[in-house]
Amino acid sequence: MTDDKVKRRLTTVLCADVYGYSRLMEADETGTLETLRRYRTAIARLVERHDGRIVNTWGDAVIAEFASVVEAVQCAVEIQQEIASQASNAPQASAMQFRIGINLGDVMVDGSDIYGDGVNIASRLQELAEPGGVVISSSVYDQVHNKLSVGFDCLGQRPMKNIAPLTSYRLTLGGQAPVPGSFGIQNSMLPSERARTPRVDDARAPSSSTNVVLEWLTKLPRPIAAALTVSAFLIVINLLTSHRIWFHWPVAAILFGAAMRMVLGNRPESDSRTER
Repeated sequence: MTDDKVKRRLTTVLCADVYGYSRLMEADETGTLETLRRYRTAIARLVERHDGRIVNTWGDAVIAEFASVVEAVQCAVEIQQEIASQASNAPQASAMQFRIGINLGDVMVDGSDIYGDGVNIASRLQELAEPGGVVISSSVYDQVHNKLSVGFDCLGQRPMKNIAPLTSYRLTLGGQAPVPGSFGIQNSMLPSERARTPRVDDARAPSSSTNVVLEWLTKLPRPIAAALTVSAFLIVINLLTSHRIWFHWPVAAILFGAAMRMVLGNRPESDSRTER
């Protein structure tokens, strides 16, 4: 009974996969296989350096596990840096890039292999990563966001095949700017990293100001918010189409009408309370 019991443990799983492997093999099978072997050797060396172990190598994928979450993320960063360094001299069309996903979760242990959602989630996160990028689960982020000098972009809850949606984060390596199409942005860089990294918040200032205005309008009574919106529209039209100021008359009428609507709209309610 004891021998048949499934063994489980909490571990950090790193899943790396070659982006566009089929295309690379179709273009040059021999060269692609040689490159893959060279990169796997480099990955194995880095995994060992960070006290991890290679669990499996299925096709062009590499599965590794680590006892330390921080060591796993550091290893992923160094893997991408090492591969980018080796690929710098290769032609762009034949350059090999890996995508990496990291998850901290419970796994089932069978000899030297591990199975379960902990592994599956790491594999799905890898599919969310860009070529040369790293995506981590929220469980990993909670452990490392204040321990490493890297940035994090929150991707929100992305749908994943056969996996319940979970919040994930993209690592921004070397001050890499977020790619268009990302969901929320949540940078958690250390002060030393912020000093070296260009700020993307400045480019987003106009949209932030717009959001503040919209949030302020939503807190106002609906008639007042509508009146202010129409008034602003009339002011813009006046300033863009004519040198003569005429917007004050319609704006005054609109604001007066909104105020009267507010007063008359509240009057029956106060009267009914008085009668009761």
